[in-house]
Amino acid sequence: MRDETEPMEGAPLIAPSTTDHPLHEPVVEACRSVFDPEIPVNIYDLGLVYTIRIGAENDVSVVMTLTAPGCPVAGEMPGWVADAVSSVPGVKTVDVDLTWEPPWGMEMMSDEARLELGFM
Repeated sequence: MRDETEPMEGAPLIAPSTTDHPLHEPVVEACRSVFDPEIPVNIYDLGLVYTIRIGAENDVSVVMTLTAPGCPVAGEMPGWVADAVSSVPGVKTVDVDLTWEPPWGMEMMSDEARLELGFM
């Protein structure tokens, strides 16, 4: 019998975002306004934001990670993201969850982030 806490076989480790909602792009831009203090690239392009879900009542849920569990701002960054997203006009509530699965890797960075950091 399958453990209900384990993802189903073939299920993506990162849940899909609500990309068809009118608030999706403004929420992404809000996430891009938050930077990891140790890396000169925003958290969205770094690939730290895994999922942005937006409900029918404009309730936003963000699932994100950090570059490493020992990140010095681990306790603060989810609040920075919540503050940035809650400032988007039309957003009703914001919930930010920190996850370590899957672990962040450099392959999650956007091409822009790779270029900025000299990896391209």
